[in-house]
Amino acid sequence: MRVSQGVTVVALLADPYAPTEIAQRMARTLSARLADKSGQGRRFDVEVVSEPFTSGTEDPSTLMRRIMDRGSAENWDIVVALTDLPLHSHGRKLAVNLNHEHGLALLSLPSLGGLRLQTRARRAVEEAVLGLAGPQTAGAEGPPRFGEKETDELRYVVSGPRGYLRVLVGMVRANRPWRLVPGLSKALAAALATGAVATVNSTVWSLAASLSTPRLVIAMVGSVAIMIGWLIVDAELWHRSAESSPEARQRARLYNASTVVTVGIGVLVCYVGLMVINWVWALFILNDQLFASVTRNPLHAEEYWTLAWFVASVATVGGALGSGLESDEAIRAAAYSKREQERRHALQGDQGDQRSK
Repeated sequence: MRVSQGVTVVALLADPYAPTEIAQRMARTLSARLADKSGQGRRFDVEVVSEPFTSGTEDPSTLMRRIMDRGSAENWDIVVALTDLPLHSHGRKLAVNLNHEHGLALLSLPSLGGLRLQTRARRAVEEAVLGLAGPQTAGAEGPPRFGEKETDELRYVVSGPRGYLRVLVGMVRANRPWRLVPGLSKALAAALATGAVATVNSTVWSLAASLSTPRLVIAMVGSVAIMIGWLIVDAELWHRSAESSPEARQRARLYNASTVVTVGIGVLVCYVGLMVINWVWALFILNDQLFASVTRNPLHAEEYWTLAWFVASVATVGGALGSGLESDEAIRAAAYSKREQERRHALQGDQGDQRSK
């Protein structure tokens, strides 16, 4: 693939889900931004292609060969591939892999972190395209700046504890934990029913009034941990690598850490929602005199919040039982291993359709 003198055709080859969404959003303005930065009247034509090109492998060299083979079959000058998989290069986290000879770039979105991902991804793609298009279009931007560079292979990596944390946050962002909450509708229904019953139970009143703040915190942490553990076990979200190499074990740790954090965020959002709903329910349903006669404590604002807090913990445990009614489809997006299976099935389906033709 060589850059032509007229219009430079740039293909954004994106994995399904978040990478495709990011590519489609940036493609709306990418052509104009590249033309403005390149100068000399060069034009760019940007195409978005959504394909599971990472299916079955996370080896950067293998992925670059796949991108090269895919690009050679099309009339593309530059191919920038975007994936939400964390990639590794010699034990370090790979941010971008560039091949100037063939006009290829491989970008691992988690290496950009979790904040302002769309903006960072757009800048990374712009720098990669301008760098690959040649010195006449690089302008004042200079070469891509993606972190520490491996001089022998035109790879840019992030390393150290901060790099690990940045990739982990980026993986959690790619998992989109806010989408986990609607997927737990049956678990939330079970938790709401448990909370509604517990709020009017006099035994629960007495228990809540007798618990100190440290014990309430322990009850909260325990119930949330039970919910997280149950979801991961029931949906088989825990990733076990079939390989024994250090990089494979490191990937497995990253996968599992991102899954725990993603599910944890979703469960905590549900917990806070339950707490608020239980508090509102208690405001309408509780009787001051009856509550005081049972607990020997007047019903003030502190008692309302203490009861709502404790009931949220009880309801979360009840929600864990309800989560067993959820299908794997509802929470599979919380795990990279599940998305990898979907990529593999999609790629096999495409190959089967091509063979049938």
